[in-house]
Amino acid sequence: MKVISMYFSPTGGTKKIGEAIGEELAKQLSAEKITYDFTLSDKRKISYAFESSDIVVFGTPTIAGRVPNVLLKFLDTLEGHGAISIPYVCYGNRNYDDALIELGDILTAKGFENIACGAFIAEHSFSRILAAGRPYEKDLGEAKNFAEKIAEKIRNGERGIELPGNRPYRAYYKPIGHDGKPADIRKVTPKVNKELCIDCKVCAQVCPMGSIDYDDVTTMVGICIKCGACEKKCPTGAIFYDDPNYIKHRGELEEDYPMRKENLTCL
Repeated sequence: MKVISMYFSPTGGTKKIGEAIGEELAKQLSAEKITYDFTLSDKRKISYAFESSDIVVFGTPTIAGRVPNVLLKFLDTLEGHGAISIPYVCYGNRNYDDALIELGDILTAKGFENIACGAFIAEHSFSRILAAGRPYEKDLGEAKNFAEKIAEKIRNGERGIELPGNRPYRAYYKPIGHDGKPADIRKVTPKVNKELCIDCKVCAQVCPMGSIDYDDVTTMVGICIKCGACEKKCPTGAIFYDDPNYIKHRGELEEDYPMRKENLTCL
């Protein structure tokens, strides 16, 4: 038996939750613990196939209330072969909408058997205010308690889970622009303050899409999914966004969702 923590985690929140669940689950079941981190683009060129004895703790962040659409092609390559799966999503204090049911459905379609699921809070990719610093130790403790209950369910031979959400899935969440109409920020890209940039290449190394030119980090060579990895991991604070609709959206999120959201777990 192997317990596999598998996740897409540009800024680290989804990783922390997945590792907490996976490590505790492996401990409870006396199983081997493995990590498959497919955050960077080269890791999504690998074929991942599982065995029926595997237990896969599978996580992604929520983008616009859904599974990140840039992952769909990769997710379609997975081969579950009857492995047990625990889908979970992380979101930045607004809502996970239908991301969790969508991820669970994807795993089912690829031959996994979902037996538990969860939606956890992590600092929002756009902001350092929304769910700042989460997951905290308390959140990780809740993840470990969740793992204990999953282990008990597995030992008892129990299966099945009802995934929370809607079918058909709701549309991707869209912010409202300055003109009062839905704003499309998909093509918004980060800018670099050349006076602060020390050309350390961290931004190019952490970009999950491989979209920042390594030789000239001020140049984008691919799409930006607004995951926040480059901005939050820049050691000098040289990376920023200046698109008016992006800034408006971030400000509204920080104003509208200041309350502490609680984690959701389903067994």
